[in-house]
Amino acid sequence: MKEILIDACGWAACVDAQLNMDAQLDAVLGPTTWLLPTSVLAELNQLNADRPMRKGLLMPLLLSRSTLVPSKEGHTDDILFEMALERKCCTLTVDRGLKRRLFEANLPVLEVKRGSFLHLVDSL
Repeated sequence: MKEILIDACGWAACVDAQLNMDAQLDAVLGPTTWLLPTSVLAELNQLNADRPMRKGLLMPLLLSRSTLVPSKEGHTDDILFEMALERKCCTLTVDRGLKRRLFEANLPVLEVKRGSFLHLVDSL
């Protein structure tokens, strides 16, 4: 089973695109284990609180499917990059800076394309 790190902006993009995450991830990667760093959870909780007029970020779904991974202090992008490097796993993100760092390290990135499907980029 493949591991996938969830970034806050990547998850928000999937929710905004109304993607069926189970179906999309299964089609692109096969069976996956979702990893949610505690720093990303904190970002998502804040982002969710800032979105009262919208549907929200489907936090119960994310929490039920994810394995919560303790993360140290620091910038979330740095934490995600280090975890991806350590685990050699894919990262769900739409953050340009983080994607660039992951690409430079030859780590796979899963991104939302055209707001309607997930796309795996596994090398430049």
